[in-house]
Amino acid sequence: MAHSTDAFGLSRRQLLSIGGGITAAGALTACGSNTGRADSSASASGGATSGEKVTLSQWYHQYGEEGTQQAVEKYAAAYTKATVKVEWKPGDYDKTTAASLLTDTGPDVFEYGNGPTIDMIKGKQVVDMTDALGDAKSDFNEQIIKRYTFDGKVWAIPQLIDCILLVYRKSMLDAAGIKPPTTLDELVAAARALTKGDVKGLYLGNDGGAGLVGGNLLWGAGFEFLKEDGSFGFDDPTAGAALKTLNTLWTEKVTQMSQDPKDWWAADGFIAGQCAMAMTGLWTFPDIIKGLKDDFGVIPWPAGDGGKATVTMGAYGSCVSARSKNVDAAKEFAKWLWVDQTDSQVDFATAYGYHIPARKSLIGKAKTLQDGPGKDAADAAFAHGHAQTMMLWTPKCQTAFSDGMTRIVKEGADPMKEIATMKPVIEADVKRVLG
Repeated sequence: MAHSTDAFGLSRRQLLSIGGGITAAGALTACGSNTGRADSSASASGGATSGEKVTLSQWYHQYGEEGTQQAVEKYAAAYTKATVKVEWKPGDYDKTTAASLLTDTGPDVFEYGNGPTIDMIKGKQVVDMTDALGDAKSDFNEQIIKRYTFDGKVWAIPQLIDCILLVYRKSMLDAAGIKPPTTLDELVAAARALTKGDVKGLYLGNDGGAGLVGGNLLWGAGFEFLKEDGSFGFDDPTAGAALKTLNTLWTEKVTQMSQDPKDWWAADGFIAGQCAMAMTGLWTFPDIIKGLKDDFGVIPWPAGDGGKATVTMGAYGSCVSARSKNVDAAKEFAKWLWVDQTDSQVDFATAYGYHIPARKSLIGKAKTLQDGPGKDAADAAFAHGHAQTMMLWTPKCQTAFSDGMTRIVKEGADPMKEIATMKPVIEADVKRVLG
């Protein structure tokens, strides 16, 4: 189905640009959990009296794929236990939604990129969704469920999975006698060998990968942003050496420098033959197939020293506002749509573009994922998928990391000095949110 890559790309960029945006909730909960919101227990059984049909407000960000809005409106209209009014929100959805949770005009049910933030949870702005998942919890992607979990509770229901993978031109690699890389060293060597004149070996975004593959480099070397206990996760020379790889690619000019005005979330340069390999989103596959037919393959980001191949995953999660006057009804609707209605879940993930159902048992029902690059992508995501951020990785943590990565990539800054600079900032903000 035709869709607007620009509009779609912007929404996916917001989800899969690691760390997400700064929310209004974050600034408020920094001062404690007193947000001015009523205790969720007071409203859990509020709203309509027994026998009345309640009205629920459900919010979505503005998807770019044609037909998506009509689909979610159709799902809502099929629900008989409440009247569900879908609200399609253009603009800065993250900030608008976060601010609305502090008012009486916000949604009952809403989606949020990678689930609610730690500040929303600590500020008691969203409710526990563990019981809504029920026995189906084990069927959902483990990495996404882990990302949605804090204090032993799951705070959102995954809707679908988007991911970022490495695509390559089969004909270009074959002509150069190069096999798809499986290690970071092989990736660098391939990027060099495939760079010929104006054609670059690799594209990692307009910033040379500073904002896109930092996580892949850490995971590929066996590190995490944060350890399980929330402590800093990559103060190690091996991690520094992995991050330094991007500066090598940048200074040797073997990466495509710009896809202006678009970025990694579109595959225009790859399709046009400006690069032989590129990191991009699964959602670009319809455009790639249209332009290149079967002349492309897909693989995970290659493993570094001591690590594994990785695929960055993100997932919008269905959340319930603690300020809703009908918390129980809102949770029941979210469960009905994102746990019980498996046909709708497959439809939402696959009928309007390339995405992956959040549940393992539904992969076999997704026609777009049964063969070719679609199947390879889905297999790679479930075998090597890594949630793009951890619950405790806050916007402030991400800003510190991004600033350091930019200096490493573009200025050749010493990675260990940059790690030493970002570490106290990250540690302090994690300590803040843990209270």
